[in-house]
Amino acid sequence: MLPPTSPRLRHGVRAIVLDEQDRVLLCRFAFDGLEGPVVVWATPGGGIEPGESLLDALRRELAEEIGLAVPADPPHVWHQEVVREGHIVGYDGVINDVFLVRTASFAPRGAMTDAELAEENISEFRWWTQQELTQYRGTDLFAPRALPAALATLLAQGLPEQPVHLGL
Repeated sequence: MLPPTSPRLRHGVRAIVLDEQDRVLLCRFAFDGLEGPVVVWATPGGGIEPGESLLDALRRELAEEIGLAVPADPPHVWHQEVVREGHIVGYDGVINDVFLVRTASFAPRGAMTDAELAEENISEFRWWTQQELTQYRGTDLFAPRALPAALATLLAQGLPEQPVHLGL
């Protein structure tokens, strides 16, 4: 296993965007995997650019992808680390810091064009209820895989004192 300081780790920020009905906004990512196409539903967000703070990167990514302005500093609720050689093309893992953003429901449309979203492998946005997440039996994956359970815990128990550590 590579150390967390490996330059081949991708560090990013993501947001659990919840509307007034506690629906979560997820992005549909489609990748070409070793055994065929892989579809993953994940929270919006992305990479941290040089010199950016976590919150600056989060604000930029949410404006670009979904058109959401984040006026206050949202709580940091999850920290995800996946370190595995060849995890994704060009990287041996990811580190994601995940923040909770509450907002009124909206139609996601950020500054990125459809072509730019496609370059990021994003093909769709969807609001999911907790019930839809927990009852989902399709072939698409969630990132993190424990998203339905982790979100249920967050909604039931409220904000954690420290970010909860999650794996794949």
